[in-house]
Amino acid sequence: MVRLLITIVIWILPALALAQTRSVIPDDLDLTITLEQLDTTPYEREMLLLTIHGVYKRHITLEKLVQPELKGLNWMQLGEDDWYESEIDGLKVKNMRRRVAIFPETAGRIEIEPFTHHLTLLDEENKWFEHAIQSESVSFEVDPAPADSNWWFPVRRLQISDDWSNAPDQLAPGEGVLRVVRVSALGVSPDMIPPMPELKSPSALIFPHPEKRLVDLSPHGPVSIAYWRWTIQPHNGVSAILEPIEFDYFDTTLRQQFNVVISAQRIAYSAEETTLATQAAPPDAAPLRSGLIAGSFGISALAALALLFGSERRLSGDLMVKWRERMRLLWKLRCSSRQGDLKGLRKWGRKLDEIAEENVDRTALLDALDRQIYSQTDQNFDESSFFARFRRTLH
Repeated sequence: MVRLLITIVIWILPALALAQTRSVIPDDLDLTITLEQLDTTPYEREMLLLTIHGVYKRHITLEKLVQPELKGLNWMQLGEDDWYESEIDGLKVKNMRRRVAIFPETAGRIEIEPFTHHLTLLDEENKWFEHAIQSESVSFEVDPAPADSNWWFPVRRLQISDDWSNAPDQLAPGEGVLRVVRVSALGVSPDMIPPMPELKSPSALIFPHPEKRLVDLSPHGPVSIAYWRWTIQPHNGVSAILEPIEFDYFDTTLRQQFNVVISAQRIAYSAEETTLATQAAPPDAAPLRSGLIAGSFGISALAALALLFGSERRLSGDLMVKWRERMRLLWKLRCSSRQGDLKGLRKWGRKLDEIAEENVDRTALLDALDRQIYSQTDQNFDESSFFARFRRTLH
């Protein structure tokens, strides 16, 4: 009997403690906002993390958290609100947690006004009634950005990669190379990354592609990513030097300014293949070369002609017709690549595949293109990389 009474008390007491009434005890509902504490005063545009935390001992039917106008701040919510349970004095309570990254736009004192949580609660008769709670306001100081910075870029973590579609100093004659510089920065919005630099070289043809910028949300802040892309060919038919890329950033953890330098890079045609192409070229190839360079496929067309003339067999009319058709389709494919036209890439790629020798890599590229066009997922597709890899399967 005693054991039964103890069991009943264990089950009833929590229910009595959480009994729903129209009278709301202040301790039953609590909402706080906490600003991340830094060792020093933050600069303009430096990320700060704001945490909104609610603790609720009452049953909540509906809720809506209203954010104040964040004057003088850019902001970014880091994912959906997180609802979870915890225990206070042995009783389970509901928790709501929201994380927001804020970026001060101006120096001086900034105040974050109270957040308001509109709640729908239950009374003694299980009827709904509205109740709202507010947090306290929060204020902090902001220092102006250093005046000696060309592009103010405060980050918590910076990662940079420099990738090439193939070895830049081992190109086949007429071949180009795709360069992709990836900049990944924690604690910034995509627009805070420096603009795509102008890639310079005194002896290279450089075709810049539109840059792409993305953002991933993490509990530690937004991770913004920029892709800088160029297609490059040596202009003199032998080699070229690309000048270094550099920009500054401020490490908000170390509180220091740093300079990033991506070193100079040599791009060149393979010495052996360049020699063979030069020996195979007919005597009147020079004027032909100067005329073709005016078009995007000049160097590729010249290399193809050199190989045909150097094969020690007569050029038949059919062979020339096939070669011209291949050049035409390859030109169409490149135009579609530059325009980001996936259906055009598929059309001209399939036509080229029909007249070329069978190639497993080419088939895989076309299948990947089909998946990109017809699948429901929205994935990034690098048209320039597709063109460069497709063209290599035709050699």
